[in-house]
Amino acid sequence: MKRSSDRFLTTHTGSLPRPEDLIRMMFAKEEGVPIEPRALAMRIRDAVADIVTRQSTAGIDIVNDGEMSKPSYATYVKDRLNGFGGESQPPPYPDLVPFPGLHQKVYGDRGRARRRMPGCNAPISVRDREAVKVDIENLKAGGAGPEDLFMSAASPGVVSLFFHNDYYKTHEEYLYAIADAMQYEYEAIADAGLVLQLDCPDLGMGRHVQYAELSLEEFRRKARVHVEALNHAVRNIPPDQMRMHLCWGNYEAPHQMDVPLRDIIDVVFLARPSAISFEAANPRHAHEWAVFETVKLPDGKILIPGVLESKSNFIEHPELIAQRVGRYASLVGRENVMLGTDCGYGTWVGQAAVDPDVVWGKLAAMAEGARLASQQFWSRMAV
Repeated sequence: MKRSSDRFLTTHTGSLPRPEDLIRMMFAKEEGVPIEPRALAMRIRDAVADIVTRQSTAGIDIVNDGEMSKPSYATYVKDRLNGFGGESQPPPYPDLVPFPGLHQKVYGDRGRARRRMPGCNAPISVRDREAVKVDIENLKAGGAGPEDLFMSAASPGVVSLFFHNDYYKTHEEYLYAIADAMQYEYEAIADAGLVLQLDCPDLGMGRHVQYAELSLEEFRRKARVHVEALNHAVRNIPPDQMRMHLCWGNYEAPHQMDVPLRDIIDVVFLARPSAISFEAANPRHAHEWAVFETVKLPDGKILIPGVLESKSNFIEHPELIAQRVGRYASLVGRENVMLGTDCGYGTWVGQAAVDPDVVWGKLAAMAEGARLASQQFWSRMAV
């Protein structure tokens, strides 16, 4: 994985705006409407080529496929693994309960309303070994030129958050069954020379969605088990070829129940991936740069703080972006920081709080903010 050695590098969380015709095709597939497989495959391949070009044009250094092939960053595994023939209900968002109008709006989102949520009702195993290979081929075909390429994959913990377990005797047994099955995908991505990103909102959002009834210390123990299962699944992959994304849920809500970063960061540091992408721009977490005034960044770790909000149509000013990354760089070292986004811009097919055209304006602003901050940090150090 590249580091910010002579300037601040830029990246993002994973999902990006999908073309409207691809959204319609994926809606149809999710709803069981016959779709010609070759036509869908070709449309996805073309969409990936376009999204890679647009990232580079916007000035993003470490790019991906925009998750064009996936109905969501987590639920896509239902199409790649056996064992998910049951049913699940969408996870509750208790922070929305006091706000019924907003609750209705969030749950009425066209992407959220169409998502399929199966449950685990049989042994988990790999069913489709080709899907990740196709994703890799599509990304590499469109990926000439960027500093680096990354590909995201659902962590065992986030799969357990969305898909209810009706088969395994314990939650830990369930987690490790998912980990063993997902190991194939993780290693395929790494073996292809890509940076593997593990999506881990279970370590943040899981506090108020999956384990709201537990005490903080009880949740921390659960989170450690999630990290141990993740580490088991990626035990054969070098840490510096991996990054992880920590978030508290990419949905419009007060987020007044979000667990503070300070209360979980030591558990997050136990995970093997070297780099940690996390929310750091939105009003609930923008203040948490101060955590690193007292928390030492472990050797070998990299921070990728979000400098762009993922639910706001404001385009952040480049000077604000430079200030945001500068706070982290001043505390942990410029070479240990990259610029990222709070979360994705197409988390579920059809879900887009931010206008697609605005997304590209935000990413271009991030590139400009990185340039300004690089001038400050590298020019100053050269004097």
